[in-house]
Amino acid sequence: MEFVQDLPKGVYVAQTRIEHAQTIATSNQNLSGFNLALHVNDEAQRVQQHRMILLNQLSAFGVDKITWMTQTHSTICHTVNEQIPFVALEGDGLVTQKTGHALMMMTADCLPVVLGNAEGTEVANLHAGWRGLANGIIENTVAEMQSQPSWAWLGAAISQPCFEVGAEVKTAFCEKYPELDTAFIAGQVEGKYQADLYAIARFILNRLGVETVLGGDQCSYQQAEDYFSYRRDAKTGRMATFVFMQ
Repeated sequence: MEFVQDLPKGVYVAQTRIEHAQTIATSNQNLSGFNLALHVNDEAQRVQQHRMILLNQLSAFGVDKITWMTQTHSTICHTVNEQIPFVALEGDGLVTQKTGHALMMMTADCLPVVLGNAEGTEVANLHAGWRGLANGIIENTVAEMQSQPSWAWLGAAISQPCFEVGAEVKTAFCEKYPELDTAFIAGQVEGKYQADLYAIARFILNRLGVETVLGGDQCSYQQAEDYFSYRRDAKTGRMATFVFMQ
């Protein structure tokens, strides 16, 4: 597992890949690989084993708690520091000021965005599909934080050449932020556009005062050996992006 470089001391960020040395075998070829999602018709026991494998890996860095969510393409963000609720929280953003606590977001084309402050005392993690981005998941997560985030990292998502959307998607963004017109180019079909999720996220982050934005150079759709992709394979698993403070 490769951690993101150039972050504040003691802050760790990474994204899982399809390939993992301890992947549990399955007869369902659609879900072969290190799937971490319970909602994709995988065997629950297999998914929980994968999650325990990940926790065991992270425990070497002092992680003693992982928070997963029921993600809903919303703009809801929660701060979680103490007890983990028995029933998974619903929403698409998590914030913590607690060390040893890993925040998880699952994706398979949507954009994972990790945030943190310069001091390394607060981190956040959010799941941004186009609906979440348009409706304000980044803005809401930054508002939930107690400190101003100084950096962000963008995990693997679907890249612009592979992400064709309707005119209503472009309208949803450009009515709110006219400057985002440049994040859309004409698609192969008349009336369709190719949307750049990375450019949209960078614009919103910069607007919120987050000047250092790392990552954003992968493509979940094209890099089939590395990442799950819902647009490429409708029946597929999910990878997880995580952040924690040691």
